[in-house]
Amino acid sequence: MNNHVMLIGEIYNDVEKIEVNEQITYQLMLKVSRNFKNQDGVYETDVLPIDLTNYVGSKVFQYYKRNSLIGVRGRLESKEGNLIKIVAEKVTFLSSNRELLNQK
Repeated sequence: MNNHVMLIGEIYNDVEKIEVNEQITYQLMLKVSRNFKNQDGVYETDVLPIDLTNYVGSKVFQYYKRNSLIGVRGRLESKEGNLIKIVAEKVTFLSSNRELLNQK
């Protein structure tokens, strides 16, 4: 069986650095558009929490901020009962910092 997730979206908030017991992890919220329109003819978006491993998270934290377009490859992981989270194993940057500067 495979546990494989692929998402493309924009970083919704600045990447958060979390340190617990001298172990560093990172978390971001990814804004992902649905591939169908609602009754009003609008594409809705979902905001999903993504956990990043130390190495991948440090690169995202260092180089990319809110509104960066990224691709995430990862897995689903269940913790504490029925809570399911997405753990990123690889992040591909789909926008450059230059594009972000031109948006402002």
